[in-house]
Amino acid sequence: MAAEAAADTDDTAGTRPDLGTAAGTAAAVQSGLLTPEQAVAAALDRIRARDRKVNAFTVVREEAALAEARAMADRPDLDMLPLAGVPVVVKNNIDVTGEVTRGGSLAGSDEAATADHPVVRRLRSAGAIVVGLTTVPEFGLWGATDSPAGITRSPWNPRYSAGGSSGGSGAAVGAGMVPIAHGNDGLGSVRIPAACCGVVGLKPGRGLVPAEVGIDSWGGMTENGVLATTVADAALMLSVLADRPALAELESPKQLRIGLATRPPLPGTRVDLAWTAAADKAAAAAVTAGHTVGLAELPYQGATFALSLRWLGNAARESAAVAHPDRLQRRTRTHIALGQWVLKTGLLRPAQVDRVEARLLDYFDRYDVVITPTLAAPALRARHWYRRPWLANVTANARFSPFTPLWNLIGWPALSVPMGIHPRTGTPVAAQLAGPPGSESTLLRLAAQLETARPWQRTAPIPE
Repeated sequence: MAAEAAADTDDTAGTRPDLGTAAGTAAAVQSGLLTPEQAVAAALDRIRARDRKVNAFTVVREEAALAEARAMADRPDLDMLPLAGVPVVVKNNIDVTGEVTRGGSLAGSDEAATADHPVVRRLRSAGAIVVGLTTVPEFGLWGATDSPAGITRSPWNPRYSAGGSSGGSGAAVGAGMVPIAHGNDGLGSVRIPAACCGVVGLKPGRGLVPAEVGIDSWGGMTENGVLATTVADAALMLSVLADRPALAELESPKQLRIGLATRPPLPGTRVDLAWTAAADKAAAAAVTAGHTVGLAELPYQGATFALSLRWLGNAARESAAVAHPDRLQRRTRTHIALGQWVLKTGLLRPAQVDRVEARLLDYFDRYDVVITPTLAAPALRARHWYRRPWLANVTANARFSPFTPLWNLIGWPALSVPMGIHPRTGTPVAAQLAGPPGSESTLLRLAAQLETARPWQRTAPIPE
């Protein structure tokens, strides 16, 4: 409300900032059109009005965020901060000072964090205000976000999950409560909720953004990333997280060689026609933008086996730091027990990943980018998945999200971009763009071209 009122006072030659975006909010704060407190208050108003429908938050930092916004107004460099006054949310599995990092679990620590995670420090240094912490399934293991505290739902259709494990972040952005959100991605945990909630989701390649998630960031598979309503906002936030301002620049890329790969990694997995069509639409838009596209299936051989072992083994490693293991969910206990067996048998071998990466390096000798569907099916039904058996969870996760994990296995960047609405469920569909190490800027610039060619409704039509 405060932000909208302030916007009405802008008479600057028709160049009113778009207060629905991070870039527009920052511009308004930098120019004095809007105060940080007004920007944060407007976000808190939206959270109060909309979160009851989607359950995106575990903590709303109302008083703390408003106090931090008031203090932000006194910064002498306010007009230079790339995220000046921008309300942002953080997935509740990295530390925010003064808040408990529960990781979506009753088994997590009960102690408040005494220091910010490096990603949170960078956001705050850039002028962002953390307005809340978002929901996550137990320790980020699952592709739907639910817990004994509730179910996180797609803002487009509450009968479906917001995805996982950054489901709360996806729902918060997709419902228009905040323009950008932090998430992290170990098997698709940024791209899955981005696809389910109709927003842009980027997992950067290994080493670009500080990881430091859990004990060893799932053996180097997990990266901190971005969810945003626009490609420009995703690029802006990535530039802050990576401390590389040039990443915010979105000039058109050179002509790209693009492979289109819609066959799923798992034999026998069915890909919903609407999700195949999403990849086809992205490819057609890329051709219109001047790029060359050829059908070229990805060499998945060995990837599914290597990923399955690491999904289990990494969970077992992380369990060593669980504060209250007796409180773990049944499905998680089973997962950890199987992971401990994997570790004991020595089945995890670096050569498994090396062989997959070698084949992909050969693929990218011929292509600069590959386009796939982000998911193989609409979001899972919104239900208490934590109550269901381990096998039911694993089967459901593997069937609807077979395309995302490959890029975690090898540590390369990948991005999900909205490509329409599913005709049956009314939930979004999306295409995934992926590329070799260092291609984040290429992916973002291509995504910006797709956004121009096929613009999407940035947030779900939720009545207040």
